[in-house]
Amino acid sequence: MSIDRETGRSRLLMDTAPWRASRDFRRVWISGTVTFLGSVFTMTAVPLQIADITGSPLAVGAIGAVELVPTIVFGLYGGALADAVDRRTMVLTTEIVMGFLSVLLLINATLDVPMLWPLYIAAGGAAAVQGLQQPALEAMIPRLLPPDQLVAASALISVRWSVGAVIAPAAAGVVVATAGIPAAYTIDLVTFVLSVALLARVRPMPSSPEAGNPALRQIAQGARYAARRPDLMGTCLVDMAATALALPTALFPFLAHDLHAQWALGLLYAASAAGSLLAAAAGGWIGRVHRHGRMVLLAGAVVGAAMVGAAFSTGVWLVLVFLAIAGAANWTGDTFRTAIWNQSIPDHLRGRLAGIELLIGSAGPALGDVRAGGLAGRYGIRLTMWSGGLACMSSVAVLTTALPALWRYDSRTLPRVTAVCTTQEDPCE
Repeated sequence: MSIDRETGRSRLLMDTAPWRASRDFRRVWISGTVTFLGSVFTMTAVPLQIADITGSPLAVGAIGAVELVPTIVFGLYGGALADAVDRRTMVLTTEIVMGFLSVLLLINATLDVPMLWPLYIAAGGAAAVQGLQQPALEAMIPRLLPPDQLVAASALISVRWSVGAVIAPAAAGVVVATAGIPAAYTIDLVTFVLSVALLARVRPMPSSPEAGNPALRQIAQGARYAARRPDLMGTCLVDMAATALALPTALFPFLAHDLHAQWALGLLYAASAAGSLLAAAAGGWIGRVHRHGRMVLLAGAVVGAAMVGAAFSTGVWLVLVFLAIAGAANWTGDTFRTAIWNQSIPDHLRGRLAGIELLIGSAGPALGDVRAGGLAGRYGIRLTMWSGGLACMSSVAVLTTALPALWRYDSRTLPRVTAVCTTQEDPCE
């Protein structure tokens, strides 16, 4: 009986085999964790600083508009660069640049009267640099691990964001309240220094021989490949429905005010991540699920339903519960979406496809901030929340009907999965 209980727990708990198997994966994982812990301090401080300067939900939501164009331009080009240059060098260089953006925010915050425009400049610059970095970072992972560990790696990568988003917002709230906004930016800068030191020890990852120069033709090649894969694009569209419609994080400072619970602002930011963390901690089951597309669709629907519940809740604790449910569902969808992309895309196209994924994935939150800020300023926070949740659920229903390839996706039988895991060639090419 004792052995059976141990076996049951091991099947339930997260699979940490990738973390143990690859030293470079551990370094990349720890680097990302450290960076994210610091970045959440900035992501918490910037909206608060804008809200303090302007008092406008629209001004806070405008951060999304500022980030959108750099994400589109640099995300696509970053994908092409990730296939054409050494991926480790690309990630390391962009990490250094993001550290300099933290310096800009720190200098502005120490002024007697902080200015508004540097906040938008830093937000747009960070979006551009992340657009260059993220495709290379994602394309590194399949080179660091064997194919049978990629699903577990997706879960581990997701959980590091969850851990950081649980710890950092609450800590950032305390730091801002006691030491001021400059202290939050200082912490972010220190984490970039630590991250650079870790990434410098990762082995080089030169480009694939099949990759060409980072030109428009190579970007178009990646776009054509993605267009022939409705299962891939469907996963991103589900994610966009959730982030653009049902996760209005830009409204959290005003939601805390509406709930008469300013003290709970850090908890509102952390609730979704807490749900993600709980889902990840009990995520041992994900490796036994092969219908990845169905899980992506179901998770998107749950995110929308949870946001409807949060919109009609008047108590802060019940709102936090619904946000945690949304976070757990979002983690599940992200994990299976990442597994689909990592398992079924040839190495020489991974950077460009990661750029397309980043474009769609980043556009969702950016558009969501603009949508939420604009609607909340005119119609109120609650209507913005429940209408977005309903729209998310409706969008998932339409995608389920319109993209049967996503619903049918099965990692055991899909030809592309087998081809990529054995020969690194794609039958469509």
